[in-house]
Amino acid sequence: MIALLRPVIRAVTYTRWLHLVTAAVVATVFAFVTPGLGNVNSPAGAWLLVVPLPFLALAALVPGVRLSEGMQAQLLLFPAGRTGRKGRPEPRITPARSASRADRRRTAAWLIVRYEAGVATAFLSVHAPTLTVRLISSAAGDGAVRLPLRTPGPGHWSYAVLGLLVPVLFLAFVVLAGELQARAARALLGPSAAERLAALEERTERLLEHNRLARELHDSVGHALTVAVVQAGAARAAGSPAFTEQALTAIEETGRHALEDLERVLAVLREDAPGPAAARPALTDVERLLTAARGSGAEVTADVTGALETVPGPVSREGYRIAQEALTNVVRHAGPVRVSLRIAVRADVLELDIRNPLPGAGAGAGGSAVSGGGSGLRGIRERAALLGGRAETGVHEGTWRVRAVLPLGV
Repeated sequence: MIALLRPVIRAVTYTRWLHLVTAAVVATVFAFVTPGLGNVNSPAGAWLLVVPLPFLALAALVPGVRLSEGMQAQLLLFPAGRTGRKGRPEPRITPARSASRADRRRTAAWLIVRYEAGVATAFLSVHAPTLTVRLISSAAGDGAVRLPLRTPGPGHWSYAVLGLLVPVLFLAFVVLAGELQARAARALLGPSAAERLAALEERTERLLEHNRLARELHDSVGHALTVAVVQAGAARAAGSPAFTEQALTAIEETGRHALEDLERVLAVLREDAPGPAAARPALTDVERLLTAARGSGAEVTADVTGALETVPGPVSREGYRIAQEALTNVVRHAGPVRVSLRIAVRADVLELDIRNPLPGAGAGAGGSAVSGGGSGLRGIRERAALLGGRAETGVHEGTWRVRAVLPLGV
Protein backbone atom coordinates (compact mmCIF):
# COMPACT_ATOMS: atom_id res chain seq x y z
CA MET A 1 0.00 0.00 0.00
CA ILE A 2 2.82 2.37 0.89
CA ALA A 3 4.52 1.60 -2.41
CA LEU A 4 1.30 2.47 -4.28
CA LEU A 5 0.93 5.77 -2.44
CA ARG A 6 4.58 6.83 -2.76
CA PRO A 7 4.21 8.36 -6.28
CA VAL A 8 1.24 10.41 -5.06
CA ILE A 9 3.15 12.08 -2.24
CA ARG A 10 6.34 12.76 -4.20
CA ALA A 11 6.84 16.33 -5.34
CA VAL A 12 8.38 15.18 -8.63
CA THR A 13 5.01 13.74 -9.71
CA TYR A 14 3.48 17.22 -9.68
CA THR A 15 6.46 19.03 -11.18
CA ARG A 16 6.32 16.58 -14.06
CA TRP A 17 2.58 17.14 -14.38
CA LEU A 18 3.26 20.89 -14.56
CA HIS A 19 5.89 20.28 -17.25
CA LEU A 20 3.36 18.28 -19.25
CA VAL A 21 0.47 20.71 -19.09
CA THR A 22 2.61 23.75 -19.95
CA ALA A 23 3.12 22.24 -23.39
CA ALA A 24 -0.60 22.82 -24.01
CA VAL A 25 0.08 26.58 -24.20
CA VAL A 26 0.98 26.06 -27.85
CA ALA A 27 -2.36 24.30 -28.41
CA THR A 28 -4.17 27.18 -26.71
CA VAL A 29 -2.54 29.72 -29.03
CA PHE A 30 -3.49 27.74 -32.15
CA ALA A 31 -7.02 27.23 -30.84
CA PHE A 32 -7.46 31.01 -30.58
CA VAL A 33 -5.98 31.93 -33.95
CA THR A 34 -7.40 29.03 -36.01
CA PRO A 35 -11.19 28.87 -36.44
CA GLY A 36 -12.75 25.55 -35.43
CA LEU A 37 -9.75 24.14 -33.53
CA GLY A 38 -10.98 25.50 -30.21
CA ASN A 39 -13.80 22.97 -29.95
CA VAL A 40 -11.90 19.93 -28.74
CA ASN A 41 -15.15 17.97 -28.44
CA SER A 42 -15.73 18.08 -32.20
CA PRO A 43 -13.91 16.19 -34.99
CA ALA A 44 -12.32 19.48 -36.09
CA GLY A 45 -10.66 19.72 -32.69
CA ALA A 46 -8.55 16.66 -33.54
CA TRP A 47 -6.61 18.82 -35.99
CA LEU A 48 -5.18 20.59 -32.95
CA LEU A 49 -2.91 17.54 -32.56
CA VAL A 50 -1.52 17.97 -36.09
CA VAL A 51 -1.50 21.62 -37.17
CA PRO A 52 1.23 22.90 -34.76
CA LEU A 53 3.72 20.10 -35.60
CA PRO A 54 5.40 21.78 -38.63
CA PHE A 55 5.87 24.95 -36.59
CA LEU A 56 7.47 22.95 -33.76
CA ALA A 57 9.85 21.34 -36.26
CA LEU A 58 10.84 24.81 -37.51
CA ALA A 59 11.38 26.02 -33.94
CA ALA A 60 13.78 23.11 -33.38
CA LEU A 61 16.14 24.68 -35.94
CA VAL A 62 16.93 27.49 -33.49
CA PRO A 63 19.96 26.35 -31.39
CA GLY A 64 18.72 28.09 -28.25
CA VAL A 65 15.47 26.10 -28.20
CA ARG A 66 17.31 22.96 -27.20
CA LEU A 67 19.02 24.83 -24.35
CA SER A 68 15.69 26.26 -23.14
CA GLU A 69 13.95 22.90 -23.29
CA GLY A 70 16.84 21.23 -21.50
CA MET A 71 16.74 23.76 -18.67
CA GLN A 72 12.97 23.30 -18.24
CA ALA A 73 13.30 19.53 -18.28
CA GLN A 74 16.14 19.56 -15.77
CA LEU A 75 14.19 21.83 -13.42
CA LEU A 76 10.82 20.06 -13.54
CA LEU A 77 11.53 16.49 -14.62
CA PHE A 78 14.69 15.93 -12.57
CA PRO A 79 14.52 17.96 -9.34
CA ALA A 80 17.91 18.39 -7.63
CA GLY A 81 18.73 15.87 -4.94
CA ARG A 82 16.20 13.27 -6.10
CA THR A 83 17.50 9.72 -5.75
CA GLY A 84 16.55 6.70 -7.76
CA ARG A 85 16.90 3.06 -7.01
CA LYS A 86 19.30 1.93 -4.28
CA GLY A 87 19.58 5.54 -3.06
CA ARG A 88 21.75 6.66 -5.99
CA PRO A 89 21.26 10.14 -7.50
CA GLU A 90 18.91 10.00 -10.45
CA PRO A 91 20.68 10.64 -13.77
CA ARG A 92 19.93 14.07 -15.17
CA ILE A 93 20.57 15.86 -18.44
CA THR A 94 22.99 18.63 -19.27
CA PRO A 95 21.29 21.54 -21.11
CA ALA A 96 23.15 22.61 -24.24
CA ARG A 97 22.51 24.42 -27.50
CA SER A 98 22.05 22.48 -30.72
CA ALA A 99 25.44 21.93 -32.30
CA SER A 100 24.63 19.56 -35.17
CA ARG A 101 21.86 18.36 -37.45
CA ALA A 102 21.38 15.35 -35.20
CA ASP A 103 20.79 17.69 -32.26
CA ARG A 104 18.15 19.61 -34.22
CA ARG A 105 16.40 16.40 -35.30
CA ARG A 106 16.33 15.13 -31.73
CA THR A 107 15.06 18.52 -30.52
CA ALA A 108 12.24 18.40 -33.08
CA ALA A 109 11.30 14.89 -31.94
CA TRP A 110 11.33 16.07 -28.32
CA LEU A 111 9.07 19.07 -29.06
CA ILE A 112 6.56 16.84 -30.83
CA VAL A 113 6.56 14.22 -28.07
CA ARG A 114 6.21 16.88 -25.40
CA TYR A 115 3.40 18.61 -27.27
CA GLU A 116 1.32 15.49 -27.86
CA ALA A 117 1.76 14.25 -24.29
CA GLY A 118 1.05 17.73 -22.95
CA VAL A 119 -2.20 18.12 -24.90
CA ALA A 120 -3.42 14.72 -23.71
CA THR A 121 -2.51 15.53 -20.10
CA ALA A 122 -4.13 18.97 -20.23
CA PHE A 123 -7.31 17.48 -21.75
CA LEU A 124 -7.56 14.90 -18.96
CA SER A 125 -6.68 17.50 -16.31
CA VAL A 126 -9.72 19.53 -17.32
CA HIS A 127 -12.19 16.70 -17.99
CA ALA A 128 -11.29 14.20 -15.24
CA PRO A 129 -12.50 16.43 -12.35
CA THR A 130 -15.63 17.33 -14.34
CA LEU A 131 -16.37 13.67 -14.99
CA THR A 132 -15.85 12.85 -11.31
CA VAL A 133 -18.33 15.49 -10.21
CA ARG A 134 -20.92 14.36 -12.75
CA LEU A 135 -20.59 10.71 -11.76
CA ILE A 136 -21.01 11.49 -8.08
CA SER A 137 -23.98 13.71 -8.94
CA SER A 138 -25.52 10.83 -10.88
CA ALA A 139 -25.05 8.61 -7.86
CA ALA A 140 -27.15 11.16 -5.97
CA GLY A 141 -29.91 10.72 -8.55
CA ASP A 142 -29.80 13.84 -10.76
CA GLY A 143 -29.05 11.88 -13.96
CA ALA A 144 -26.01 13.95 -14.96
CA VAL A 145 -24.38 10.86 -16.55
CA ARG A 146 -25.98 7.72 -17.95
CA LEU A 147 -23.78 4.65 -18.07
CA PRO A 148 -23.98 2.25 -21.01
CA LEU A 149 -24.60 -0.53 -18.51
CA ARG A 150 -27.61 -2.42 -17.24
CA THR A 151 -28.10 -0.43 -14.08
CA PRO A 152 -31.22 0.85 -12.34
CA GLY A 153 -30.34 4.31 -13.68
CA PRO A 154 -29.34 7.47 -11.81
CA GLY A 155 -28.88 6.99 -8.12
CA HIS A 156 -27.12 3.62 -8.44
CA TRP A 157 -24.03 3.14 -6.23
CA SER A 158 -21.85 2.18 -9.25
CA TYR A 159 -21.78 5.84 -10.29
CA ALA A 160 -20.09 6.78 -7.01
CA VAL A 161 -17.53 3.98 -7.37
CA LEU A 162 -16.64 5.14 -10.85
CA GLY A 163 -16.55 8.73 -9.66
CA LEU A 164 -13.91 7.82 -7.08
CA LEU A 165 -12.01 5.64 -9.58
CA VAL A 166 -11.54 8.43 -12.14
CA PRO A 167 -9.09 10.50 -10.00
CA VAL A 168 -7.11 7.35 -9.20
CA LEU A 169 -6.80 6.49 -12.88
CA PHE A 170 -5.91 10.09 -13.67
CA LEU A 171 -3.09 10.13 -11.07
CA ALA A 172 -1.79 6.83 -12.44
CA PHE A 173 -1.75 8.39 -15.92
CA VAL A 174 0.14 11.45 -14.64
CA VAL A 175 2.78 9.28 -12.93
CA LEU A 176 3.25 7.09 -16.01
CA ALA A 177 3.27 10.02 -18.43
CA GLY A 178 5.79 11.88 -16.24
CA GLU A 179 8.13 8.87 -16.13
CA LEU A 180 7.89 8.41 -19.90
CA GLN A 181 8.52 12.13 -20.37
CA ALA A 182 11.66 11.92 -18.22
CA ARG A 183 12.95 8.98 -20.26
CA ALA A 184 12.24 10.80 -23.49
CA ALA A 185 14.15 13.82 -22.17
CA ARG A 186 17.21 11.68 -21.42
CA ALA A 187 17.08 10.14 -24.87
CA LEU A 188 16.33 13.28 -26.91
CA LEU A 189 17.80 16.16 -24.85
CA GLY A 190 20.73 14.31 -23.29
CA PRO A 191 24.09 13.81 -24.99
CA SER A 192 24.17 11.57 -28.04
CA ALA A 193 26.28 8.43 -28.22
CA ALA A 194 29.00 10.37 -30.05
CA GLU A 195 28.91 13.14 -27.43
CA ARG A 196 29.13 10.60 -24.59
CA LEU A 197 32.09 8.97 -26.32
CA ALA A 198 33.77 12.36 -26.74
CA ALA A 199 33.16 13.17 -23.07
CA LEU A 200 34.61 9.80 -22.06
CA GLU A 201 37.68 10.39 -24.22
CA GLU A 202 38.10 13.86 -22.70
CA ARG A 203 37.86 12.42 -19.19
CA THR A 204 40.38 9.71 -20.09
CA GLU A 205 42.77 12.31 -21.46
CA ARG A 206 42.35 14.34 -18.27
CA LEU A 207 43.13 11.31 -16.12
CA LEU A 208 46.19 10.51 -18.24
CA GLU A 209 47.34 14.11 -17.85
CA HIS A 210 46.91 13.89 -14.09
CA ASN A 211 48.89 10.64 -14.01
CA ARG A 212 51.64 12.27 -16.04
CA LEU A 213 51.71 15.22 -13.65
CA ALA A 214 51.87 12.89 -10.66
CA ARG A 215 54.81 11.04 -12.19
CA GLU A 216 56.53 14.31 -13.01
CA LEU A 217 55.99 15.59 -9.48
CA HIS A 218 57.40 12.36 -8.09
CA ASP A 219 60.53 12.71 -10.22
CA SER A 220 61.08 16.39 -9.47
CA VAL A 221 60.39 16.40 -5.74
CA GLY A 222 62.03 13.00 -5.25
CA HIS A 223 65.17 14.26 -6.94
CA ALA A 224 65.22 17.43 -4.85
CA LEU A 225 64.74 15.58 -1.55
CA THR A 226 67.37 12.99 -2.43
CA VAL A 227 69.91 15.68 -3.31
CA ALA A 228 69.09 17.65 -0.14
CA VAL A 229 69.47 14.60 2.14
CA VAL A 230 72.72 13.48 0.51
CA GLN A 231 74.16 17.00 0.50
CA ALA A 232 73.28 17.58 4.16
CA GLY A 233 74.82 14.25 5.18
CA ALA A 234 77.97 14.90 3.17
CA ALA A 235 78.34 18.39 4.64
CA ARG A 236 78.03 17.06 8.18
CA ALA A 237 80.59 14.31 7.52
CA ALA A 238 83.07 16.62 5.79
CA GLY A 239 83.21 19.18 8.59
CA SER A 240 84.48 21.76 6.12
CA PRO A 241 82.94 25.26 6.02
CA ALA A 242 83.72 25.56 2.31
CA PHE A 243 82.05 22.23 1.49
CA THR A 244 79.09 23.09 3.72
CA GLU A 245 78.61 26.37 1.85
CA GLN A 246 78.74 24.50 -1.46
CA ALA A 247 76.23 21.92 -0.21
CA LEU A 248 73.82 24.60 1.02
CA THR A 249 74.01 26.35 -2.32
CA ALA A 250 73.20 23.12 -4.14
CA ILE A 251 70.31 22.39 -1.78
CA GLU A 252 68.93 25.89 -2.26
CA GLU A 253 69.15 25.68 -6.05
CA THR A 254 67.59 22.22 -6.25
CA GLY A 255 64.81 23.16 -3.82
CA ARG A 256 64.00 26.30 -5.82
CA HIS A 257 63.57 24.31 -9.02
CA ALA A 258 61.47 21.71 -7.20
CA LEU A 259 59.19 24.44 -5.84
CA GLU A 260 58.76 25.87 -9.34
CA ASP A 261 57.74 22.43 -10.62
CA LEU A 262 55.40 21.94 -7.66
CA GLU A 263 53.67 25.30 -8.18
CA ARG A 264 53.26 24.63 -11.90
CA VAL A 265 51.75 21.17 -11.35
CA LEU A 266 49.40 22.39 -8.62
CA ALA A 267 48.24 25.27 -10.83
CA VAL A 268 47.42 22.81 -13.61
CA LEU A 269 45.53 20.54 -11.22
CA ARG A 270 43.53 23.46 -9.80
CA GLU A 271 42.55 24.73 -13.23
CA ASP A 272 42.08 21.19 -14.61
CA ALA A 273 43.70 22.26 -17.86
CA PRO A 274 47.08 21.60 -19.51
CA GLY A 275 49.75 23.97 -18.35
CA PRO A 276 52.29 25.74 -20.55
CA ALA A 277 54.76 23.20 -21.85
CA ALA A 278 57.47 25.84 -22.11
CA ALA A 279 57.60 26.06 -18.30
CA ARG A 280 58.75 22.45 -18.00
CA PRO A 281 62.51 21.77 -17.97
CA ALA A 282 64.07 20.19 -21.05
CA LEU A 283 67.41 18.72 -22.05
CA THR A 284 68.76 22.21 -22.63
CA ASP A 285 68.56 22.54 -18.81
CA VAL A 286 70.54 19.35 -18.18
CA GLU A 287 73.36 21.32 -16.60
CA ARG A 288 71.29 21.84 -13.45
CA LEU A 289 71.05 18.05 -13.06
CA LEU A 290 74.82 17.69 -13.44
CA THR A 291 75.43 20.45 -10.89
CA ALA A 292 73.10 18.85 -8.35
CA ALA A 293 74.63 15.39 -8.80
CA ARG A 294 78.18 16.73 -8.54
CA GLY A 295 77.22 18.68 -5.45
CA SER A 296 76.15 15.38 -3.88
CA GLY A 297 79.64 13.96 -4.32
CA ALA A 298 79.18 12.08 -7.59
CA GLU A 299 81.84 12.55 -10.28
CA VAL A 300 79.72 13.13 -13.35
CA THR A 301 81.19 13.28 -16.84
CA ALA A 302 78.88 14.37 -19.65
CA ASP A 303 79.23 13.73 -23.37
CA VAL A 304 76.71 15.57 -25.54
CA THR A 305 76.63 14.92 -29.27
CA GLY A 306 74.40 17.00 -31.50
CA ALA A 307 72.33 20.12 -30.90
CA LEU A 308 69.94 19.75 -27.97
CA GLU A 309 67.96 22.78 -29.20
CA THR A 310 66.77 20.82 -32.25
CA VAL A 311 65.14 18.07 -30.20
CA PRO A 312 61.31 18.33 -30.32
CA GLY A 313 59.76 19.70 -27.13
CA PRO A 314 57.99 16.53 -25.91
CA VAL A 315 61.08 14.39 -26.50
CA SER A 316 63.38 16.93 -24.87
CA ARG A 317 61.18 17.26 -21.76
CA GLU A 318 60.76 13.52 -21.30
CA GLY A 319 64.47 12.97 -21.93
CA TYR A 320 65.24 15.45 -19.14
CA ARG A 321 63.00 13.53 -16.73
CA ILE A 322 64.61 10.22 -17.68
CA ALA A 323 68.09 11.64 -17.05
CA GLN A 324 66.87 13.18 -13.78
CA GLU A 325 65.47 9.90 -12.49
CA ALA A 326 68.61 8.01 -13.50
CA LEU A 327 70.92 10.46 -11.70
CA THR A 328 68.62 10.49 -8.66
CA ASN A 329 68.90 6.71 -8.43
CA VAL A 330 72.67 6.97 -8.59
CA VAL A 331 72.83 9.50 -5.74
CA ARG A 332 70.27 7.58 -3.68
CA HIS A 333 71.59 4.04 -4.12
CA ALA A 334 75.23 4.21 -5.23
CA GLY A 335 76.51 7.29 -3.40
CA PRO A 336 79.51 9.35 -4.51
CA VAL A 337 80.65 7.29 -7.51
CA ARG A 338 81.80 8.04 -11.03
CA VAL A 339 78.86 8.55 -13.40
CA SER A 340 78.98 8.87 -17.16
CA LEU A 341 76.12 10.59 -18.97
CA ARG A 342 75.99 10.41 -22.75
CA ILE A 343 73.38 12.26 -24.83
CA ALA A 344 73.41 11.72 -28.58
CA VAL A 345 71.11 13.59 -30.95
CA ARG A 346 71.01 11.65 -34.21
CA ALA A 347 69.02 12.13 -37.40
CA ASP A 348 65.94 10.27 -36.21
CA VAL A 349 66.47 9.32 -32.56
CA LEU A 350 67.66 10.69 -29.24
CA GLU A 351 69.80 8.32 -27.21
CA LEU A 352 70.45 8.64 -23.48
CA ASP A 353 73.00 6.44 -21.73
CA ILE A 354 73.76 6.79 -17.99
CA ARG A 355 76.19 4.40 -16.32
CA ASN A 356 77.72 4.03 -12.87
CA PRO A 357 79.73 1.24 -11.17
CA LEU A 358 77.87 -1.21 -8.95
CA PRO A 359 78.50 -0.53 -5.24
CA GLY A 360 78.45 -4.25 -4.47
CA ALA A 361 76.89 -7.48 -5.56
CA GLY A 362 73.18 -7.58 -4.65
CA ALA A 363 73.24 -4.15 -3.05
CA GLY A 364 72.73 -0.55 -3.90
CA ALA A 365 71.61 0.39 -7.35
CA GLY A 366 72.24 -2.99 -8.82
CA GLY A 367 70.42 -4.96 -6.17
CA SER A 368 67.37 -2.71 -6.11
CA ALA A 369 67.04 -2.07 -9.75
CA VAL A 370 67.64 -5.47 -11.28
CA SER A 371 64.28 -6.59 -9.97
CA GLY A 372 62.61 -3.81 -11.91
CA GLY A 373 60.19 -3.12 -9.10
CA GLY A 374 61.09 0.52 -8.44
CA SER A 375 58.51 3.12 -9.42
CA GLY A 376 61.26 5.36 -10.79
CA LEU A 377 62.58 2.71 -13.19
CA ARG A 378 59.04 1.84 -14.21
CA GLY A 379 58.43 5.54 -14.87
CA ILE A 380 61.49 5.66 -17.14
CA ARG A 381 60.18 2.78 -19.21
CA GLU A 382 56.67 4.29 -19.34
CA ARG A 383 58.00 7.67 -20.51
CA ALA A 384 59.96 6.03 -23.31
CA ALA A 385 57.01 3.85 -24.36
CA LEU A 386 54.63 6.83 -24.53
CA LEU A 387 56.93 8.44 -27.09
CA GLY A 388 57.19 5.24 -29.11
CA GLY A 389 60.71 4.49 -27.89
CA ARG A 390 62.23 2.02 -25.50
CA ALA A 391 64.26 2.06 -22.29
CA GLU A 392 66.54 -0.55 -20.76
CA THR A 393 67.66 -0.63 -17.14
CA GLY A 394 69.95 -3.18 -15.55
CA VAL A 395 73.45 -4.53 -15.16
CA HIS A 396 75.63 -4.16 -18.25
CA GLU A 397 79.35 -5.03 -18.44
CA GLY A 398 79.86 -4.66 -14.71
CA THR A 399 78.02 -1.34 -14.46
CA TRP A 400 74.47 -0.26 -13.82
CA ARG A 401 73.10 1.25 -17.04
CA VAL A 402 70.00 3.22 -17.95
CA ARG A 403 69.63 3.50 -21.72
CA ALA A 404 66.74 5.12 -23.52
CA VAL A 405 66.17 5.53 -27.26
CA LEU A 406 63.47 8.03 -28.19
CA PRO A 407 62.30 8.72 -31.76
CA LEU A 408 62.48 12.37 -32.82
CA GLY A 409 59.53 12.18 -35.20
CA VAL A 410 56.90 12.84 -32.46
